[in-house]
Amino acid sequence: MSESEIDAVVFDVLGTLVDEPAGIRAGMRALAPSLDAPGIERLLSLWQQHIEGEQRRVLDGARPYLASDALDREAARLVADAAGVDDPAAVAAMALSGRRLPPWPDTVAGLARLAERFPLIGLSNASRTALLGLNAHAGLRWHQALSAEDARTYKPDPAVYRLAVAVSGRPPERLLMVAAHAWDLRAAQSLGLRTAYVSRPVGDPPTSADRFDLYADDLADLADQLDKADGLSR
Repeated sequence: MSESEIDAVVFDVLGTLVDEPAGIRAGMRALAPSLDAPGIERLLSLWQQHIEGEQRRVLDGARPYLASDALDREAARLVADAAGVDDPAAVAAMALSGRRLPPWPDTVAGLARLAERFPLIGLSNASRTALLGLNAHAGLRWHQALSAEDARTYKPDPAVYRLAVAVSGRPPERLLMVAAHAWDLRAAQSLGLRTAYVSRPVGDPPTSADRFDLYADDLADLADQLDKADGLSR
């Protein structure tokens, strides 16, 4: 696959470009400073299970759509109750921790490098408001940032990926979807998008049955591979 075959690059954000668990852990330490590491990990699991479970209920039609902000507030309340915290201000701050996620070390430079050659589209399950906050906090560079809120559903619903296709104005096969989650890439692939898996410690690794177009160690490696492929095609 060469650069000339790609008109835009679409990026998952949570987990792929920012370290979501690290940001949530920081919020929990602020919520309850006395928590030890195992306690934080238990609460992180509680948070993640709630978010993933409720998004799945929305996808299954068992619950009306709620933006990620509302789900974060629910998760923060569960975590606070489990930690024995009953301070409304502290719980509200915990709910906003998903907007204060650190970028991976290669993210900012990698996006800047790719942005010199391609239009970059962020495509996230985070709400529009949350996406604005986390983009600013992490210093993410986009030409367009799209929220699943615009489709009133969550990835991997095909409607979310169609947002990127519609905004690009290009056929799906001219878009490269980049993610650290194999489930995300499978869904994009089913709509005809090209796919690139980027390895992250918190991602969902491919199985032996997955066949993605590119596999990269980080964004620098992804850019190198696109450079090499383009050079070979000339």
